[in-house]
Amino acid sequence: MEPSRGGVGGGGRRWGEAEGDAAEEGRRGEDGGEVSLREWLDRPGRAVEAAECVHVFRQVAEAVAVAHAQGVAVGSARPSCFVVSPPFARVAFIESASGSDASGSCSGSDASEDADGDPDPDPDPDASPPLRRRDSAVPGEERAGRSFPLKSVLAMELSWYTSPEDADDSAATFASDVYRLGVLLFELFYTFETMEDKMRAMANLRHRVLPPQLLFKWPKEASFCQLLMHPVPETRPKMSEVLQSEFLNQSRNSLEEHEAALRLREEIEEQELLLDFLQQLQKRKQDIADSLQGTIAFLSSDINEVPHQQSTIGHCENFLSDGDKEVCSGTVEEQSDCGSRKRFRPELQGVDMEENNRSVEECSRTVPSSELIQESVLSKSSRLMKNFKKLETAYFLTRSKLMKQVGSQISSCDRVVKNTTGSAVGTEGSSLDDFSLERQYGTRQRGWVNSFLEGLCKYLSFSKLKVRAELKHCDLLNSSNLVCSVGFDRDREFFATAGVNKKIKVFEYNMIVNEHRDIHYPVVEMSNRSKLSCICWNSYMKSHIASSDFEGIVQVWDVTRSQVFVGMREHERRVWSVDFSIVDPTKLVSGSDDGSVKLWDMNQAGSIGTIRTRANVCSVQFQPDTARSIAIGSADHKIYCYDLRNIRAPYCTLVGHTKTVSYVKYLDASTILSASTDNSLKLWDLSMNPGRIIDSPVQTFTGHTNTKNFVGLSISDGYIATGSETNEVFVYHKEFPMPVLAYKFSVTDPISGQEIDDQSQFISCVCWRGQSSTLLSANSSGNIKILEMD
Repeated sequence: MEPSRGGVGGGGRRWGEAEGDAAEEGRRGEDGGEVSLREWLDRPGRAVEAAECVHVFRQVAEAVAVAHAQGVAVGSARPSCFVVSPPFARVAFIESASGSDASGSCSGSDASEDADGDPDPDPDPDASPPLRRRDSAVPGEERAGRSFPLKSVLAMELSWYTSPEDADDSAATFASDVYRLGVLLFELFYTFETMEDKMRAMANLRHRVLPPQLLFKWPKEASFCQLLMHPVPETRPKMSEVLQSEFLNQSRNSLEEHEAALRLREEIEEQELLLDFLQQLQKRKQDIADSLQGTIAFLSSDINEVPHQQSTIGHCENFLSDGDKEVCSGTVEEQSDCGSRKRFRPELQGVDMEENNRSVEECSRTVPSSELIQESVLSKSSRLMKNFKKLETAYFLTRSKLMKQVGSQISSCDRVVKNTTGSAVGTEGSSLDDFSLERQYGTRQRGWVNSFLEGLCKYLSFSKLKVRAELKHCDLLNSSNLVCSVGFDRDREFFATAGVNKKIKVFEYNMIVNEHRDIHYPVVEMSNRSKLSCICWNSYMKSHIASSDFEGIVQVWDVTRSQVFVGMREHERRVWSVDFSIVDPTKLVSGSDDGSVKLWDMNQAGSIGTIRTRANVCSVQFQPDTARSIAIGSADHKIYCYDLRNIRAPYCTLVGHTKTVSYVKYLDASTILSASTDNSLKLWDLSMNPGRIIDSPVQTFTGHTNTKNFVGLSISDGYIATGSETNEVFVYHKEFPMPVLAYKFSVTDPISGQEIDDQSQFISCVCWRGQSSTLLSANSSGNIKILEMD
């Protein structure tokens, strides 16, 4: 058994140090928490304040007097049976007093055991058997016991507070309660430095021998203490006499003054706290007001720019009637297909005038009327208001990002304007002021406002995804028809599909779209020995397509011959991704579950380089404008960018995803889009942070569900397509974090013909048809749809 911690230490250990956590409880009691009177008396460095001590003594005496008035001897009028709480040291009795309890001890005074449950090394033979205690009897007893055995202190307390006549186990009497009050008065007015000092003084106290310091400093208190502890019980005063004594009554006035001072101090502190709170609140609200004032200022500036642009666009109507200017502006050309940009020449005036009049008439019909414009605005308003908060966030994000780029120019355009009340308001000049107008009418001015406007227009340009064609990828000889990868060839005339059915199928796009048939056959079908995970067309050699499979083999197929002409077998495990370089079509890269990225040259046997990583590689892609840089998506939640001239370490690491990075795609040379199974896509700008680690994406796209599967990722003209494990296709725009469009694949029960919700199906791959609004998508059941934004 662990050695008992109940023994009293020697060697001059300080009384406050011996108590440990009990002292902390005492300080907590001072700060506003309830604490045992025993701990309150023994807290280190306790300053003796006469008014406070008399106040505590008076409350204990009044409690004892109430019991005596009812004919009950308390028997447990000891510090451990009372608690003290602020303000003004309020005292409460925590042990019930009854006739059967008269000779008992209060909570925690079952001194037959120490803090560990072992017998106390020196139990008091005269101690009365302990009462059954309540759980809350001694707050902090267990905490105090960890540092110093509080139970041992309580055992000594029981000995100190036992009157001479109670030593023979006789029942408690009124006189013995008065004796205990004398001991309490002594403890209130005398403090100790060490445990040994206290034990020595308490032993002398039983013989009514008081320390000289107490007699010198507190003579009245010492005299009253000796009276209460008179060895002859009949000589001790009654409780009524104690309460009416000159000792207590003389202190009442000073006590009232003390309480008034404490109350005043407390009220002042409360007022200070209130003042501090109000000042802090005012400062925060003022900061918000200043920020809002600046926001309103630049919003007003941007609002003023909109009529300016509208007036610029409005010149088109006047422009149409001028014979010496262009027939159609760029804006009108975008709205119609009348593409004529002829100028009149004198020698051809008669011939061209008739043609020009027809062109003007056609172009005029294409210019929308105000009613049509209003109808279009109303039709888009509901979508705008539905995502107003997110659009607001995107607006400020776009503004702040582009304002940083031209910050020096904008700061020079800051000006002070007077508001209606005459106060000065600082406002930022619009960045539109920094750029000259384009020469052609209808071309939008440059600046960050138009960057946001362009994104907003693209966000609202389409309202749905419609199905243009559908085909089944099902193979009756295979139980699974999961399509893992789809892709268009160089000229967007053909697209290929590949998946777990171990086949690459090539379809002609126009035939699928224009011929509405129940069954479509591929123009080419090539079989592989293993399940296929990824395919990629060569951007230069139209008939070449690379593939990777579950056995770790990378192959390049000649579609015209329907056979493999290059096979690469260096990966040790499944290869997830393969990509041709756009700049150098002879270069190929592949990423595998074996944690390696292999670099290949079509003109050489074997790999020309290997990048080793610490985790599975899920996606690789060449930078679009060079064959010397690649991006890698890893299972360790990170994206690595490598310069192939130095493959020992990545030149940049993108950190922000919380799960596996399943796809990486370049939007341009300095912008990367990543997809992860943490249900998000993230957009990264490599140019904004030249450091080796970037941990702040410029945009995070959420709305789809992706926690465990590869669901596809594709980019076209700022639009981002991805799949979802809810069997839906989602389309985002790079400027906004919420989806622009969504389309859910329907699942039909083969028996009933009714649509059902099959939660096991998910979108497995997507691919845009170049820079167009057409999207090719497939799901885990082999259903392939050609969708178009409408």
